[in-house]
Amino acid sequence: MSPTQQLCVVLVEPSGPLNVGSVARLCANFGIQDLRLVAPRCSSADPEAQRMAVHGLAVLEQARCYPDLISALADCRRVVATCGRLDHGEIPLHPPEQVLPWLLNAPEAEDGDSPRAALVFGREDRGLSNDELLLSQRVIQLHSHASYPSLNLSHAVAVVLHELERLRRGNAPNDSQPSPAGPSELEPCLKDAEALLLEVGFLLEHTAHARMAKLRGLLQRAMVRSEEVALVRGMVRQLRWAIHRDRS
Repeated sequence: MSPTQQLCVVLVEPSGPLNVGSVARLCANFGIQDLRLVAPRCSSADPEAQRMAVHGLAVLEQARCYPDLISALADCRRVVATCGRLDHGEIPLHPPEQVLPWLLNAPEAEDGDSPRAALVFGREDRGLSNDELLLSQRVIQLHSHASYPSLNLSHAVAVVLHELERLRRGNAPNDSQPSPAGPSELEPCLKDAEALLLEVGFLLEHTAHARMAKLRGLLQRAMVRSEEVALVRGMVRQLRWAIHRDRS
């Protein structure tokens, strides 16, 4: 399976039908069939979207909608998000040429199906929230001017997909490391850990969100694998069981 066949493009709360149609066209330009829309604020059936899609109309018509980003990434193991905001906190941003080779080199799964990789793009007016950025293992920032770094949505997609294709044709550096645990595996583990840490008093309600965001960022940067997440979750659950046993 080719790198583009295992890749999906995810748009979070897109509001402009012209942008959605343009992105569908770009997906067709670069051989991507999987377009996902998270809580879209416009319809993919809008005549303006269909007009802009041109020969990407099939991609547009097959685009799937999801209620939230975690649902859209349920089958994805390698996730790269984009950020053009200046207020991204401590989340590290990387140039696309540093991160996209990792996206191209997702290994084949044992059952023959390639693990899905995802490129996530945010809202036209405010991009992705920090919580949404932390669902990805890597965040890229395009080489735009620091005084005005945010690009139009469809323009940003065009730049990233072109860079991805350029790297693919130029034999991107091999990155054969195993795929990390996807968001759908990591998030339940973090929820269990948060419940435990609140229970033992390590976290307080009013600071839990910020401190768990730091832990989430640490684990994403560490590229923890599925079996490692399962180990941590097993330990957390055993600790909670032991605490409740001792209290009974």
